Amino acid sequence: MQSMKYLVNWLNKNANNERYLFALQDFRGLFPHLSNANFKTLLSRAVQSGYLDRICRGIYLYNAVASDKGLILFHIAALLRADEFNYISLETALSSVGVISQVPINWISIMSSGRSSIITCATFGTIEFVHTNQTPSELANKLVYDKNCRLWRANVSLSLRDMKVAHRNCDLIDWSIANEFI
Repeated sequence: MQSMKYLVNWLNKNANNERYLFALQDFRGLFPHLSNANFKTLLSRAVQSGYLDRICRGIYLYNAVASDKGLILFHIAALLRADEFNYISLETALSSVGVISQVPINWISIMSSGRSSIITCATFGTIEFVHTNQTPSELANKLVYDKNCRLWRANVSLSLRDMKVAHRNCDLIDWSIANEFI
């Protein structure tokens, strides 16, 4: 139980409303003396005791300091693919500027240099990663950094291009609004 106490104390000291999500490897360095089995048991007990919530494979939420749950899917996406080039695009980007009137609820779409996948994040919703071969240097003038989401965000013209390249349904696009941005 010493390990549990150490984990809770560490979380209380290091977690805040900016840093409330943790990857498995964030915790592993705290317990080098534990075997992998004992480490997994510790995290399982931390979840059962209510100290942590398991959001998806390898991602944990420290609920005691999590403040802005409206952005949590974006923060999870940034953490899950921290080693990849990612940006908010497709329906998610277009709905945020009114080009698509229907706002996806509990679903975000992210273009990523990593592989395509769909990740279910407990009760918070779903993250869809769509693979792109585009590089940051190719898209630099079409992206802005969204510090609240902690991800790059595509402009309308790039989002529309991504919709076509990803073979998405474009029926919901209000082209009169889209053309104002292009």
